[in-house]
Amino acid sequence: MRDLPDILNWRRLDDRITLSGQPTEEQLAEIRDLGVTHVINLGPHHNKGALADEAGTIVTLGMEYIYIPVEFGNPTDEDFAKFCDAIESCPNTQIHVHCIYNARVTAFFYRYAKTGQGISEAEAHTLMDGIWKPGNDWAKFIGSQEAVGQPNRYAGEDY
Repeated sequence: MRDLPDILNWRRLDDRITLSGQPTEEQLAEIRDLGVTHVINLGPHHNKGALADEAGTIVTLGMEYIYIPVEFGNPTDEDFAKFCDAIESCPNTQIHVHCIYNARVTAFFYRYAKTGQGISEAEAHTLMDGIWKPGNDWAKFIGSQEAVGQPNRYAGEDY
């Protein structure tokens, strides 16, 4: 399987799911060329670095677009339920999931793994830890009580 390491924080979850930070329009075409049929975006359109018309670009490229805008300072159980529904509604497809940095995405997949879905919890933790160590609201969101009250820390910057 080919990967796209030029995309910010590119990661491969498994044979059918890839993750990243915000891809450019050109990179979305490369993602499609990998066989991806569905793109899930957890980054709100108002975030710095978001594409002006990502939905239009993805539809033009012949892929399905699923938009679940997760406010970074307030991830919710409702957001997680929508994420689970989106992943589970595409069981036999190639999926790419992104946000602006791949922090939201890796935290969502970690929580998803903790429910017994997808990859193992240990693998999901390693994946997330390669991007960041959630603190504050994100620690609560993923059920990491020891990190509640701690700041978010980012690989290569804070550890």
